[in-house]
Amino acid sequence: MPTIIMGKLASKIDGSIRSKAMSFLQKLGTDDTMSGLHIEPIENAADPRVRTGRVDLFWRAVMFRLDSDGERHYVIHGIWPHDDAIAEARRVRLSVNPINGLPQITEIEPPAEPVTVGSKPPASQSLLVSLGHDRNALVETLGLPEQIAGQALAAVDEDAVLDLAQQHDGWIGTILVDLAAGDTVDSVVARMDLEKAALSGDADADVLHSLKRPGAAFQYALIGDQDELRRVIEGGDFGAWRIFLHPEQRRYVERSYNGPFRLSGGAGTGKTVVLVHRARALARRDPNARIVLTTFTTNLAETLSASLTELDPRVSQTKKLGQSGVYVTGVDALVSAVLRGAGSSLAASVREVLGEDRSAPLARTTSTRWREIVESTGTSLPPELTNESFLSSEYGHVVLPNKIHDEAGYLRVRRPGRGVALDRVKRSAVWELIAAYRAQSRIDGSLDFAEAAAVAAAHLAKQADKPADHVLIDEGQDLSPSHWQLLRAVTREHPDDLFIAEDTHQRIYGTRVVLSRYGVAIVGRSQRLTLNYRTTAQNLHYAMNIIEGGQYLDLEDQAETTGYRSARTGPEPTIIPVESLNAELQVIGDQVQAWVEAGTDSDTVAVLVQDRFHRDRVVTALTERGVGARAVDRDRPPEGRVAVMTMHRAKGTEFSKVVIAADRPSPMELARLEALAPSERADADLRRRSLRYVAATRARDELVVVNLQREVV
Repeated sequence: MPTIIMGKLASKIDGSIRSKAMSFLQKLGTDDTMSGLHIEPIENAADPRVRTGRVDLFWRAVMFRLDSDGERHYVIHGIWPHDDAIAEARRVRLSVNPINGLPQITEIEPPAEPVTVGSKPPASQSLLVSLGHDRNALVETLGLPEQIAGQALAAVDEDAVLDLAQQHDGWIGTILVDLAAGDTVDSVVARMDLEKAALSGDADADVLHSLKRPGAAFQYALIGDQDELRRVIEGGDFGAWRIFLHPEQRRYVERSYNGPFRLSGGAGTGKTVVLVHRARALARRDPNARIVLTTFTTNLAETLSASLTELDPRVSQTKKLGQSGVYVTGVDALVSAVLRGAGSSLAASVREVLGEDRSAPLARTTSTRWREIVESTGTSLPPELTNESFLSSEYGHVVLPNKIHDEAGYLRVRRPGRGVALDRVKRSAVWELIAAYRAQSRIDGSLDFAEAAAVAAAHLAKQADKPADHVLIDEGQDLSPSHWQLLRAVTREHPDDLFIAEDTHQRIYGTRVVLSRYGVAIVGRSQRLTLNYRTTAQNLHYAMNIIEGGQYLDLEDQAETTGYRSARTGPEPTIIPVESLNAELQVIGDQVQAWVEAGTDSDTVAVLVQDRFHRDRVVTALTERGVGARAVDRDRPPEGRVAVMTMHRAKGTEFSKVVIAADRPSPMELARLEALAPSERADADLRRRSLRYVAATRARDELVVVNLQREVV
């Protein structure tokens, strides 16, 4: 039974022949001698191993047949109309790059490529030359083909190099993107795991070895069975992330770590992809392993579960904490699962955290309680300390993690990183409000979300038998101190216990957390992804400008850097100023209607707004134009309709084309901001920027931003 190796180019099969291609490849993987396949060599081909196969009377597949150790492999190069396929098959050759050991397809007497970089400029104008690179580095160290190296050295700026990279998908394009971003040759060699080819003399065996190298995984995938083949074909280009991983991503998927590991990176750099692949890898490594895959919201958890199913439906997803398989859940749902399973010992954990009992610990306190306490309780505190933002943050970051029961404990406790100094008098006044909050919660017997997580953590900390072997955490920047105490307690301390993905620039909930203060010790086990796979370079540049100048600190209390680069290019974002809500609705309607009427699938278009009220106004405006649109809340984005959702809800989604509505804070929101202490106000501004950054990075290809003329971005 032959083995199918799918090239990334071949996975981008035209939808009109996808089912026929699937049938052809299934038959090929079962028995390549079937007469209907017409697997035939090509006369006068540059590579004697090239073959064509009949997909139907019009379409032909081009592939390379490799035989090694009695096994037959087919590397699928692509599918073309009959005459084009014959011409392609005659001129292509599959070999091993002798410099970097990766597989490469070259063309004999290739057609002249379109000139995208202009005539070769003086060396002083070349971007790569100005960065210290020369022909020897590109060809003799990195293994770039001579012609491509020459074009790269002639490129005058980053855009020109990116245009060239986009013409050469796979390891060549990736290397060009890294070089344009300023990476050194040595760092590219290390990241791509390049090494000089050790050729055995058996050409087929050497190519097969090169196809299994980490650097080849970004361009070729060995298909394990028919189900996996179907997922590759049906996924198309949009689903390519499921199969084709950058070698750096694969390294984080497969490597073992001696304790908690943190993977950071900007939006679209593939952190979630790594998590999903790692969940599968851990499940394959040990089918009895209990794996928790969690994130901040239920919507994001549902997306993770769907992604894992799309990647490999054979991975067991359990619905119960503590069972073998992958338990995918939102972090607060995880809290509830722990509390439900605590039984009679739950009361003791409540007393340990709060110093008192709660009669209904599975019920959640109303989200408005802090505001009610502030409005109903007299206090001598200044306005910047008598607001729900400061009080809930103080409670969640200081009181609960330290299990403080009374005023004496609060007067003694350290408050690192809080940003607002409190003398003894102010601490006493703050505690009066906290005591009033707890007294009100005792009446209905409930726990708020932070209290529930703290109680669940306390319960698990006392358990010798933990309910999980591995915990994978997405969107770590949004989790609270009590969440982190819980996640630390869900599994014992051992290799590969916690794997954390986070992007500080996407923190849109809560205030900043430092992991080491809550029992999670990274101690040097931290890496960063910088290559954006989703967003064009133009859209990424716009998004990065939103957060430029902000003082962002990561989960290890270090300044977050940027330096992100994109592997894709596209049009510049369109910024449209408006003066009123009616003008904004007109602009949004015109743009969305134009996209849909030009042939863009409606479900690849989204409008992102600030709040639900504005969301509903946009849906109405689009519907009145005859454009199918739907407000998205807890459900998944609709098929066949334009999605209209808040920017918060858009986290974890992506669309081909996006319109971002104007940012218009209400008078009440502005008043609340003014009432905050300076440090709290600065943090609120960072979250506001992060929210716009999240929105801008949802767009894969085209981005339109509507701005009020009085707004300053």
